Amino acid sequence: MDPLLHHLPGEKGKGAALGPCCLSVRPSVPLTPSLAGRFGVAFDRTLLVSNASVIFKSALDGLAAVLFAAPCRICGRTLTTASRIPICKACLDGFDRITEPMCLCCGRPFASEVAVQAAQPLCRLCRVNFYAFERARSFAVYDDALSEAILLLKYEEVTRLGDWFAARLAEMMARAAGEWRADVVVPVPLHPDRRRERGYNQAELIARPLAKRLNLRFEAHALIRTKPRPPQLVLSRSEHWKSVRGAYAIHKGGKVDNLRVLLVDDVLTTGATLDACARVLKKAGAASILGLTIGRVRSPLSARGSSPAAGSQER
Repeated sequence: MDPLLHHLPGEKGKGAALGPCCLSVRPSVPLTPSLAGRFGVAFDRTLLVSNASVIFKSALDGLAAVLFAAPCRICGRTLTTASRIPICKACLDGFDRITEPMCLCCGRPFASEVAVQAAQPLCRLCRVNFYAFERARSFAVYDDALSEAILLLKYEEVTRLGDWFAARLAEMMARAAGEWRADVVVPVPLHPDRRRERGYNQAELIARPLAKRLNLRFEAHALIRTKPRPPQLVLSRSEHWKSVRGAYAIHKGGKVDNLRVLLVDDVLTTGATLDACARVLKKAGAASILGLTIGRVRSPLSARGSSPAAGSQER
């Protein structure tokens, strides 16, 4: 499919961009501005070029679907558009986005509106300032569909998907811009052994394009992981907290003094990883830590429909 994508109109550095100049003719004598020109209404020629671009793209999508038929990596339906993200639009639009009500601090979804009626809508842990970060939010619930998408980042380095997720996180921040002021973007690091094995850090695939979209400084190596993750795939809550205790450090030369750090990871399970990284960054002088992740594991309590403010929390 890539050979076809190289000829999409307007692709940076590839192919020829279609525009009004392709069909417009410059008059030799100045003309009196028309009503369309005065009020910014598109000329017929502009509309024709725009329609031609849409038609060309639709034809290319159809050709790609026939010649390079591939299934969506989530639902299995045949992809009908030329894209470097192997997920169909329906699945991308269908992720279970996390919305209000939620904890004002850690972003844990509340199953009931009752908790939001409190003077400060905070979960039990955040009411006692349990976490070292000031705020955390996640794009969507970590269910089967989102898990499949994140696996594409972790093991297949689908960079375009990382950029797509970065765009969604940027949209979340824009809706509350005053609460998400940051100076630098830092990805949660992998242990060097895991990084060598994988060849890249999946959190960086999200954090780097996010920094670019926000026009912020990006520090890929501000943090290092000094202690490897336990070999077992599934950890209990206590094991998860124990595995990240003392597992991170500031990289030699990493400077975060008085900076507001935007900390980025793929999944928030208990908050232990963000908390461990936040403590190290604050010890190094960071002014505040804001956490962003793509997925968030839904707690059993929220799934049962009880208010988290009244019950126990994952740690």
